[in-house]
Parts: sequence; structure tokens; C-alpha cells
Amino acid sequence: MNPTQNDIMDIFLKTEALLKGHFLLTSGRHSNQYFQCAKVLQYPNYTEQVCKLISSYFSTFEIDTVVSPAMGGIIVGQEVARQLNKRSIFAEREDKSLVLRRGFEIKPGEKILVCEDVVTTGGSVFEVIEIVKRAGGELVGVGFLVDRSNGKVNFGVPQVSALKLDVVSYLPEECPICKEGIPVVKPGSRKIQA
Repeated sequence: MNPTQNDIMDIFLKTEALLKGHFLLTSGRHSNQYFQCAKVLQYPNYTEQVCKLISSYFSTFEIDTVVSPAMGGIIVGQEVARQLNKRSIFAEREDKSLVLRRGFEIKPGEKILVCEDVVTTGGSVFEVIEIVKRAGGELVGVGFLVDRSNGKVNFGVPQVSALKLDVVSYLPEECPICKEGIPVVKPGSRKIQA
């Protein structure tokens, strides 16, 4: 049986993965909430549960390989691929762009599922989709743990998230938390200027 939205939220709360404060998101936007998925993904049993929603959704799709952006998407992609019994690879940053390295490749016509941890604007996922297209792969879907846009980001293929929330985010120049003088924090893996 797949976990419900409430089950997933309970896991995030139990693992203290839902942070409150003043955060700089990878997208460059600011928010009063941050999903530190690594705090959930450090527990294999929770990882299996939250990724089950993604793998169940795509279980009838023809998929050859799962591709994820590093860092956040690697464990999600690996676990979804494990549950689907598919190959898992990842793209990583090189000179500020995502690229396939380590001998990873996508063959023309290969059917690809992209997996990520958190989507706010979808920037990293769109970068991976471009890698798939340039290699001649066929994008069949996108799966991610947390949809911070509450469905507003559309990748143009079937997509599913384990948790959908409409979390408010602001352009830095419009951020009311900045105006309160509260310092901004960047807790994720990607180094961007705070």
C-alpha cells in the first residue's frame, strides 16, 4: 500500500526535514520553509516508503534508465530505479552546468525517467531533460519527492510527486523576511551566493 500525503508529511516532521526560518533556495528565491530531503533519505526505510509513490506511478511505463541531478536527486533516483529494477545514473555540475560524467551515457531512443528530490521552479530537472534530449533519449516522465509549486511546474510529460505543497517563495528584492532583517541561510548542497 502506498503512503498517503499525511504519511509523507509525518515522515518529514519525524526526521526534522521540514525547516522553518529564512532560506535561499537553489532557484535563487527566498522562503520561510525549506525541505531538507537528505534528513529523510538518511533512513533507508523512509526512503523506500517515499519513493514507492513514484515507482508505483511509473510501474507500467516502459523505462530503461532513471537519471537524476546531483546531489539531491541521486538517492531518489537510485531508490526508484531499484524498485523498478532499472539502471540509475546522475548528472553533476561542471562549470555551473549539469553534465553526464563518470562514463555515464544515454543512448538514442533510450527511455528515461528523471527523478529529483524537491521541485520549486524545476530548473535542475529542465537541465537534465535537455541532457536527455541532446543525447537522443526519450523522456517518459518525471518523479520527485516534494513539489513546492503545488503542480504549477509542468515538464510536459507524465509527472508525480510524493508530496504537493504550495510553499510561498519570494524574489529576493520582494522578500518580506529580508525586510525584517533576518539573515538568509542556504542549507542545501548547491553553492549559490546568499
